[in-house]
Amino acid sequence: MRWAVAATRNRPFRRPHRRPGIAGAILAAVFCLLSAPQSISAQDLLADGQSVTTRTRPIETFRIGSEETRFGKLTFLGGLELIASGRKTGGLSGLVSLDGGNRFLAVTDNGHWVTARVNQTTAGKPLGLSDVRVAPLLGADGRTLVARWGHDTEALALTGSGLYVTAETRNAIYRYPWPLTTGTERMIGEVALPKAIRDLPRNAGLEALAAGPEDSALAGKLVAIAESARSDLHDLSGFIIGPAGTERFAIRRSDRFDATDAVFLPGGDLLLMERRFSLRDLIGLRLRRFAGSDIRKGAVLEGAVLLEADFGYQIDNMEALGVHRTGAGDTILTLVSDDNRSLLQRTLLLRFRIDE
Repeated sequence: MRWAVAATRNRPFRRPHRRPGIAGAILAAVFCLLSAPQSISAQDLLADGQSVTTRTRPIETFRIGSEETRFGKLTFLGGLELIASGRKTGGLSGLVSLDGGNRFLAVTDNGHWVTARVNQTTAGKPLGLSDVRVAPLLGADGRTLVARWGHDTEALALTGSGLYVTAETRNAIYRYPWPLTTGTERMIGEVALPKAIRDLPRNAGLEALAAGPEDSALAGKLVAIAESARSDLHDLSGFIIGPAGTERFAIRRSDRFDATDAVFLPGGDLLLMERRFSLRDLIGLRLRRFAGSDIRKGAVLEGAVLLEADFGYQIDNMEALGVHRTGAGDTILTLVSDDNRSLLQRTLLLRFRIDE
C-alpha cells in the first residue's frame, strides 16, 4: 500500500503562531507502512548522543500505604523514579518498548530522543536504568526541530517503514528512519494529513499515536487521537490514517480526562492512557481498552476501564505508554510520566502485567 509523504525541504518550519504559506512546491514521496513487532532488538541506539548520568529510586507499591499488587486485570510489578543529571531527559511524552522490555526509546516534548537500558527481572519488574543517552530530533536539513520550530513532540509509533512522531503544536506526523543507530539520523518527511487534523487546536492536537496490528483491518495504518475536546460533552477526535486517506472516529470523553498515549496490545485491542489534572481533581490516571475491530470510520467508542488512579497512588503527569511480551508470553505495560522539567514533578517508570 502506498502513502503520500510531504518531503521536508532544507528550510525552517514557520513559527507556530503563523499560518503556513502555500509558496514553494511540495515534493511527493511514497513508502509502504508495515506493522512491526515491538520486540525489535535495538542493541545500539543514539551512539553519538550525549550520555546522561541517571539515578533511580525503587517504587515497590502502587497504592500509597498499601501492599496490594492486583488492580482489576492488572498486576503492579514495580516502578522507578528517575533522577537525571540533565534537564534534557525530562518531559518524556512518547515511548516504544524494545528488545523484550530491556530497552526503550522515548521522545520528549521539547524535541529530544531519549534511550536507556532497563535492568529487569524475567517477569518484567524494573530494577534500574543504564546507558541513558539523549540526542535532538533533526529535520531533513540537519537542523534541530527546536531551531526549526517543529518540536512539541508528543508520541511515537514504530513500524516496518520507520518511526513516526507527532508534533502537537504543528499537528504534524514526522517520519524517521529506523533504527536510530547514531542519533544523528534526519527526518525523512512528513505524513500528508487532512485539514481536519491540521486545524485541531494547537494545545489539544495529536497526542497519541499507534501503529495498526499487521493481522487486522488496521494493518498499514496509523491511529492518532487528539488530546482533548472542548468539554465532556464533546468527544475526543480519532483518526485512521492510511495510504488511501484519513477516516475519522471518536472516543467518548468523560470525567475531564484527556488522552496522552495509545498502543495496540498483542491481541489487537487498543489501550488508551488518559490523564486528568486540575485544581478540582488534582491528578488522575486512567487506562481504557477498546476492541480493535470497533475502530472504524464513524465509530463512537466507550471502551472498558482497566485502571483508574488518583493522588493516592504513585502517579504523576502520565504521558508515555509502551508494551512488550516476556519470554513466558506475558503482556507488560510500561507507563512513564512527563515531569515538565519541573522540580515539583517526578519522572516515573511503572510496570504492570495484564492478567487475561
